[in-house]
Amino acid sequence: MADAPAIASGLLPPEAYAANFDDLNPPLDRRAALVEASRCYFCHDAPCIAACPTGIDIPAFIRGIQTDNVKGAALEILEANIMGGACARVCPTEILCEGACVRTAQEGKPVKIGLLQRYATDWLFDRELQPFTREPSTGKRVAVVGAGPAGLACAHALARRGHDVVVLEKRAKGGGLNEYGIAAYKVAHDFAQKEVAFILGIGGIELRTGVELGRDVHLADLRREFDAVFLAIGLGAVNALKVPGEDLAGVLNAVDYIEALRQAEDKAALPVGRDIVVVGGGNTAIDIAVQTRRLGAENVTIVYRRGPAEMSATAHEQEVAQLNGVRIRHWARPVRLLGDGHVRAVEFEYTRLDERGRLAGTGETFHLAADMVFKAIGQLLSPDDLDGAGDGVELGRGKITIDADGTTSLPGVFAGGDAAAHAGQDLTVVAIEDGKRAAAAIHRYLTR
Repeated sequence: MADAPAIASGLLPPEAYAANFDDLNPPLDRRAALVEASRCYFCHDAPCIAACPTGIDIPAFIRGIQTDNVKGAALEILEANIMGGACARVCPTEILCEGACVRTAQEGKPVKIGLLQRYATDWLFDRELQPFTREPSTGKRVAVVGAGPAGLACAHALARRGHDVVVLEKRAKGGGLNEYGIAAYKVAHDFAQKEVAFILGIGGIELRTGVELGRDVHLADLRREFDAVFLAIGLGAVNALKVPGEDLAGVLNAVDYIEALRQAEDKAALPVGRDIVVVGGGNTAIDIAVQTRRLGAENVTIVYRRGPAEMSATAHEQEVAQLNGVRIRHWARPVRLLGDGHVRAVEFEYTRLDERGRLAGTGETFHLAADMVFKAIGQLLSPDDLDGAGDGVELGRGKITIDADGTTSLPGVFAGGDAAAHAGQDLTVVAIEDGKRAAAAIHRYLTR
């Protein structure tokens, strides 16, 4: 067998890691926030509100900042989106609120809504204020399976209405993707846990970690013990490349590596290759590519089977990757991975659209050297995720079928987030709206 590939840890000077995984977008100070707030036109029929999946009244909270009523601004945000602090950091504002901003059309420079939202919510969090209170107890109990954005948003909204909520989370911490699946430079300084603590601070919510559906609890038991159940289990499986050599050492799921990186106390200890190939075109592909570069990888290439316009990663995310030295190659798909026990290279085939507009191979191939290959071609709901919950939960398009209120095919069982077949994109802000909407439906169900 040939020598081991160039995978090592501590490739950078110690001080580089803190800088590389600090906030990608530093927060605004008071002066900068006031200047930016003054740019808002405070539109009567503000298109930015319509573009926000949670319906935050953006002109209203910006007016609060402009008048130095920052607490009022934060409350305006959190009433609509209890995880507005995380969304200020991770939302693709360039295609949502800021993309709809009137100033974008006029001058190509929108109001920095995301940074203003962070300024207001951080102000509240830094002072450890808890502005929300519970209504009198209803005596009703709800089980929420999954402590990600959908589950936590649902739990908070139910607790406010006086219901008692038990959140069951299979991992060691709550937060979901905000804790485990987002690039460390987007949600830095343990913010995800601060937000979880803030949500739990209202009272009436018990978080039980290390509890997995199908292993420790079953849906039938939860339905007997609780008055309603909300499934926010996320997507636990990763799509396979389905090419020869996929089982070689060094071929990894991007989400698993991102989780390990986010949980690593010492990022310098995380092993990384010199030549990295990432297969995929979404935000996960961007996140793993940029972070391996920031860990010290020399050559990082994202390869996507279609063109840049078809990538689910936004143009802004693609630019972030390129500014970090990541190369993006389009119109190619992997056909086999080469190695002698450990991956050494990936063979790709150039692709094109045929006369019917379908993706097709050209027969022409090329090779990229790789000592690590990351799969970032999407996640899916696996049978294991629904073990113990598949008795009557209708599935469609590989996800849990729900109506507009998050109701499933089982009475008293609701669902939302990435595991549910909702109409929106798989974004944190959409998952939060799912949870908020389902909480309203659950409340109606419990008080009918």
